[in-house]
Amino acid sequence: MQDPDKVQDRLVADRKVRAVAQAGSYGTDDAWAGSVPTLVAFERGLLSPQTEARAGVTVQRYPYEKLEQWRDWDVAREEAPVALLATSRVVYDPTGHYGRIQRTLWNLNEERLAAHREDLLGQAAARLDSARRTYTGPGHGAQEQLLALAEAREVAVSLLYPALLTHIHGWPEFEIRLPHAWRASAGLRFPKAVYRLDGLYGFGGEDEARRVLLATRGLGLVEQEKRARAAFQSGYYDGAVRYLRDETARTHRADLDRWTYLSSARRDKLGTLLGVTRSPLGPAALALAGELLVDAREGR
Repeated sequence: MQDPDKVQDRLVADRKVRAVAQAGSYGTDDAWAGSVPTLVAFERGLLSPQTEARAGVTVQRYPYEKLEQWRDWDVAREEAPVALLATSRVVYDPTGHYGRIQRTLWNLNEERLAAHREDLLGQAAARLDSARRTYTGPGHGAQEQLLALAEAREVAVSLLYPALLTHIHGWPEFEIRLPHAWRASAGLRFPKAVYRLDGLYGFGGEDEARRVLLATRGLGLVEQEKRARAAFQSGYYDGAVRYLRDETARTHRADLDRWTYLSSARRDKLGTLLGVTRSPLGPAALALAGELLVDAREGR
């Protein structure tokens, strides 16, 4: 693995780079064996965001212009990775813009947080409505049941979990130990919502994590299996399962689209990875996500 400090030093020394921050749990008191060194950089000459993962270090690069534009909350909430920016640790910021962005995010008033929450909930409601029209009703079969589950999970994690945390001015963590993070940040305050998040994934502790890890073999999930195994070995069993369920849905979308044409052996493996016997499917998954949406709106 590259030395993260040397990568950071090279970025700071690059005249095109105008801000650098550390992100994620690596290098903090929350670090664990699976923490990935992650750096955020704003760089002149970039036309669009880029993510570079090399020798164990991830660098997320953004155009320098965004460093100025995202000081405006109305612009930032539409297009910026606000959780990443709010929770990162700035190490180089000669213009002071990164710090201003963070202070804006840290000091949002209740009115702005409520508006942000409604934006997220509106996006979630639209996606769930679209999924109901697309994946449920007469003539839909097993593949639509699985596609609905995958969409319900994606909406829950990317929109409803962040919306829920606005009630406590919290920012979501998206690392592989995600279930641990949402329980730690929201479990006491919002037990119903966390219960529904868990329910969408059909967690089962160490036994289920072991089953899911075994099912990765032969499906081209070598790198994902390595990361999930690190989480398993650190006791983040549900984190390993959540990660593999979502990665399977992402990388094997073509298999979900043609589910009935797959061999029974392949369906069995993918079914274990997706948790088809432990999770709600089709309309039930979308209904559970709809209940989570209400929880996130009402803060419960």
